[in-house]
Amino acid sequence: MPSPESAEWELPRLRSSFLFQDDYRYLSPDDQAASQDLAEFFDVKFYPYNPPGVPPVFAATSKKHAVICRLNQTDKDAQPCEVIKLIRDDSEDANCASCWSRDPVTHEPLLCVAGTSSNIKIYNVKKGKLARTLVGHGGGINDIVTSPDNPLIIASASDDTTIRIWSLAAAHEKQPCVCILGGESHSYDLLSVAFHDNGRYLLSTGHDQVINLWALPEFPTEHLDIPFVIQYPHFSSSEIHNNLVDCVAFHGDLILSRACHEDTIVLWQVEGFSSADPVPGPLDAPTPTDMAKQTRSYFTPTLSAQSRPAMFTRLAQFHTPDCGVQFFMRFRIFRAPGKHPILAFANAKSKTFFWDLARFGSYSRYMAELKEAKEAGRPLVGEGGVPKPAWLVIRRSGKKTTIATTTTTAAAAAGGGGVAGDGAASLRSFVMGGGDKESMVSASPDPESVTGLGHSRETLQAWAEMYDLSNPVGQIKAHRTVQVEGGFVGRQVGWSPEGEWCVVVGNGNRALIYQRWAKEKGVATAIA
Repeated sequence: MPSPESAEWELPRLRSSFLFQDDYRYLSPDDQAASQDLAEFFDVKFYPYNPPGVPPVFAATSKKHAVICRLNQTDKDAQPCEVIKLIRDDSEDANCASCWSRDPVTHEPLLCVAGTSSNIKIYNVKKGKLARTLVGHGGGINDIVTSPDNPLIIASASDDTTIRIWSLAAAHEKQPCVCILGGESHSYDLLSVAFHDNGRYLLSTGHDQVINLWALPEFPTEHLDIPFVIQYPHFSSSEIHNNLVDCVAFHGDLILSRACHEDTIVLWQVEGFSSADPVPGPLDAPTPTDMAKQTRSYFTPTLSAQSRPAMFTRLAQFHTPDCGVQFFMRFRIFRAPGKHPILAFANAKSKTFFWDLARFGSYSRYMAELKEAKEAGRPLVGEGGVPKPAWLVIRRSGKKTTIATTTTTAAAAAGGGGVAGDGAASLRSFVMGGGDKESMVSASPDPESVTGLGHSRETLQAWAEMYDLSNPVGQIKAHRTVQVEGGFVGRQVGWSPEGEWCVVVGNGNRALIYQRWAKEKGVATAIA
């Protein structure tokens, strides 16, 4: 077993995978020719409301099924994934998005599913039955998420260019839509939506390459006859990316986003935005008076036509090669108090990438200590030298990871931007931990300027490619890359609430199961 000190730096390893083969057996003969189009998991979400120590449960959503699975700590040669429920949608709809909630009275787990229909279907997972349908959108729904602050509040992003906020509270049963975000904020189909941890801010993005940040009002606990309508976001920009944006997320107060064709995940911040400040009201949002302006922001107001401060700052870029023309590919960042934030993403060429964001700070401190030791004439490496992080090694050759696959069938289951460091000193700050502005450290110096630090230039360059943040438009290589066989195209990543499991789903109805902090046996009892 690894020591606690080394375990905190551990990145997930491929444990197993499973295939769900029976997504099209009930199609008519005319439709079976296109059956491969149905054989794809588009979303995966872990149930977030079980107490610590309980084996985690996730839902993998394909066009016609939601496969509910439990992961157990088992012997290394055993399959850790157990299918515990199968929900089939026999309508003509094709689903692509899901999120979890709880029954407001019984607290039983609810799975919300959406797709080409303009409705959200809510299933009682214990009973395996449709419990409720939310109606209101005028087009297909491409993403739905639950508020981290309230399991009864969910948001949906639609082809009708609006975001709707829904309440599953009993008081809102007659009018579950409590807020509509629309107006002129988006001009084309939406693809991704994300809540801030505090539930008061929301991100939206899609085919129009615009990323919007909305401040949400406090919703009343009593019945609403008419939903709130918010016409304008508090921040809006089409300058972050140059193509359609299919995934966006908060990392604390920072933002992560990716776009089709760009092969990168961008970390950036809205200048002046802090969730610690009072939440602005809907009428505080800037109106698009200057339609030529690609970025507008409540948080950094433009004082005059001649004075336009940077409204966002690009901080880092994580390299995600070989995505090709694919879109609807989602990353996911694991964040929990006291644990390292881990970013994960799967590309279109069978590779899954992981980055431990805490390593950037550790690497920066190590390089600074090496430079200080050199200037003081102290040993750099070896006995009496500067202690090197154990994970800071060179991988001279990539090794392909393959695994045995377990097959599961339905029958068996029944202008506003800048870059960090512009006009500043060579060192810059970057958030290492939870994404707040209290945990900043200086980026390490360029390895070209720090030769003679006890390591070869090749070693320093290899480290810099993965851990050096001094160039905010550089491409940071993954800290771990795992390749599988079979032409896998990743669609979505899910993290268990405690971060010990990571599930990646994609084409072929395939799910990859990654694990860290493995135990010999599981001892907790699952809550269904």
